[in-house]
Amino acid sequence: MTDKLASSAYDRTESPGNVGLVLALAVTLVGVMAVFFFAPAVAPRFTILALAVCAVVGIFSLFAYAVGLLQFSAKAARNDVTKLVSDTSDEGLLVTEGDLQIAYANEAYLALCGAHDRGGVLTVERLFAGPPEVSDAIYRLVQAAKAGHRHVEDLRLSPPLTGSAPAAWYRVKVRPLPQLGPKTMLWAVADVTAERQRQENIFLELQHAIDFLDHAPAGFFSAAPGGDIPYMNKTLAGWLGYDLTQVGSGGLTLFDIVANNGAALLAMGAGGPGEVRTQQIDLDFKCRNGRSLPVRLQHRVAFGQDGAPGASRTLVLNRAAGEQPEDDLRAAEVKFARFFNSTPMAIAILDEEGRVRRSNAAFARLLPQALQKGQDDKEAGSASWPLFMGMTKRDRAALKAAIEAALDSQGDLKPVDVAFEDGAGVRSARFFVSPDEDAGKKSVMIYALDTTEQRKLQEEFAQSQKMQAVGQLAGGVAHDFNNMLTAIIGYSDLLLASHRPTDPSFQDIMQIKQTANRAAGLTRQLLAFSRRQTLRPQVLQLGDALSELQILLRRLVGEKVELDLRHGRDLWLVKADINQFEQVVINLVVNARDAMPESGGKVQLRTRNVSAAECADFKEAALAPADYVLVEVEDSGSGIPAEVKEKIFEPFFTTKEVGKGTGLGLSMVFGIVKQSGGFVFVDSEVGKGTTFRIFLPRHVPEAGEIAVKAEAAKPAADYTGQGLILLVEDEDAVRAFGARALTSRGYTVLEAASGVEALDVVEREGGKIDLIVSDVVMPEMDGPTMFAELRKRGVMAKVIFVSGYAEEAFAKNLPEGDFGFLPKPFTLKQLIETVKANLG
Repeated sequence: MTDKLASSAYDRTESPGNVGLVLALAVTLVGVMAVFFFAPAVAPRFTILALAVCAVVGIFSLFAYAVGLLQFSAKAARNDVTKLVSDTSDEGLLVTEGDLQIAYANEAYLALCGAHDRGGVLTVERLFAGPPEVSDAIYRLVQAAKAGHRHVEDLRLSPPLTGSAPAAWYRVKVRPLPQLGPKTMLWAVADVTAERQRQENIFLELQHAIDFLDHAPAGFFSAAPGGDIPYMNKTLAGWLGYDLTQVGSGGLTLFDIVANNGAALLAMGAGGPGEVRTQQIDLDFKCRNGRSLPVRLQHRVAFGQDGAPGASRTLVLNRAAGEQPEDDLRAAEVKFARFFNSTPMAIAILDEEGRVRRSNAAFARLLPQALQKGQDDKEAGSASWPLFMGMTKRDRAALKAAIEAALDSQGDLKPVDVAFEDGAGVRSARFFVSPDEDAGKKSVMIYALDTTEQRKLQEEFAQSQKMQAVGQLAGGVAHDFNNMLTAIIGYSDLLLASHRPTDPSFQDIMQIKQTANRAAGLTRQLLAFSRRQTLRPQVLQLGDALSELQILLRRLVGEKVELDLRHGRDLWLVKADINQFEQVVINLVVNARDAMPESGGKVQLRTRNVSAAECADFKEAALAPADYVLVEVEDSGSGIPAEVKEKIFEPFFTTKEVGKGTGLGLSMVFGIVKQSGGFVFVDSEVGKGTTFRIFLPRHVPEAGEIAVKAEAAKPAADYTGQGLILLVEDEDAVRAFGARALTSRGYTVLEAASGVEALDVVEREGGKIDLIVSDVVMPEMDGPTMFAELRKRGVMAKVIFVSGYAEEAFAKNLPEGDFGFLPKPFTLKQLIETVKANLG
């Protein structure tokens, strides 16, 4: 067997028999025998010495056998098969110990080295010494070997280690052999030139196939179910004006290259498990430069076993003029197909079983559920038609009746307005149904117009008109109430001035005045909703304003509700009435507190800048693109139901218990924000909470404008004065109170009940009037008209207008001139201070 296993491999662990040792052993035995025969006197000592030497040799032999240095023939025989496999492997195998010591090299490795004995064996580093790219690969292998890791490298060597070819590819692998020692490594070197050649041939064939497809006389592309285009050939890319580098990895989609709604027609479709569907579609592609390209598609989609569509294989034929000769009839057919698929009106043909036999792109986009595979048997009933998915029972019945009438060949059917749900929300459409005939069978032609946007605009316009009408009513009521409250508060002041605090009637009069002031607060809320209250805007930094307000807010929400105030960085300035803005925030925070459960919750008050580019992210159609400062009030309360959400800004609408709310809080918020040029929106989810968003326009201050807090007007120390004052007021009670109050302070007062009467008084006095205090809304001639007429006549006396409406409501109708303003209701003190300030 030893002869059969003979190998030319080098193995340092193998030790061949030594003849010298055998002869030395024989001579030693002969010498021992000679001592016994020729020197018997020393024989005992010599015997003891020989036995000692044999004992030592035996101990060392046992130790060598234990560690594997000494093997018996049975064990060596067992390793012969393993060694034969390694010796005759086609891969060159090399075992190294440490950095340079070679322990084993098989026949293939010896052949790569061109060696016949131990002296010709080279390490891998020396064997593959060559160009930098080869040296770099060997360096990586060596470093991996030193780190005790496996590693593989493919490298090209020219000239090769063997053979006459100009170059060859080698695959070099290294892995540790910890069983044989900590630094023992197994290297494997294989010639993979043939394998690499096969790979290169396959790659070249693939390149040729791609080149053939890229330069084919027809376009080709593949589209994923979601619309992404992972592949497009060069011909189609050239027609459309795109670079091939833009295709794939999310570069192009069907919606980028298909005009109108054609992408929806290609992206939609349903099929059975394992089915392959092929459609011929005529539509328009859109080029990169915006031009249209008429094309015919052979669109094939394969469906998986679960019915899910796979990527398409679509052939594109160019139908542009001059690209392919066609007769007139064929050209007309193609033109009609393009028109059919490009029209914005959704068109479909429906058979008697409710299946869509043909549809255009607009229909696929409006009603994708109608293209799903419906019931094949009539027993399922028309209620299961995919066309009716998402519709209400009433709309389904109305459309079904129209379709059945069309199948009965009835004409002049009335259009049907239908609302339905899809993945994006509730949409609406108007359906026109007419009888038709398809392949000799009765069918229905359906035309549908998407009215979703139109319906939203109508609802928003109706809501706007409603709010405007309610606002006008509220403003008118508030104005009339302000006149009455002015008289009540004024006469209360006159009575209080004539009674001492110790008088029994003093407290009763004070109670009347306080009740009138509370009523004035309600009228202010009505005027805020109608946007007719007087605002005193100033430049504000909302972060500072809210920081000063947070102590009051924390007291309002209580201990069980957490208030979290977060400011954005570098907030822009706004221009608003600080007092009214604080009232807006207080109302929203109090509402948030009331929406919390008894266990409490959290209210977040956030501010940040919103640029014009970010406005579209909020998906609010009414929000005009501009720079805003956003104030958000978010709570973790019970949320607002959808049916309530539409009414929350209406005055006197409240969900609170009787006596706990007037229904004017949010209407006031709405009016103040609108009057400040801003917007207010609300998002809410029942059970999760509500978020109010207030957008106030950014204000860029002019020279001299600074953001300061409004200071309270300091009362004048002396309220007496002199001068001729004309008091113009159509309300007798208010006029009488004003005249009495001014006369008591030393002024001479002339009275007039209208603008016409005031002009007569001025003419009678010869224009010698120091100050005119006039109402705005009066019969015959209002205050602004009187003001203009006085200026025409050369009367330059100062004018103070008093009104229950906002100053801005009539200021735009005034000619150029300086005038003061005093909002109703006012107290005696406010009237005297304003008059003295204008006369001073």
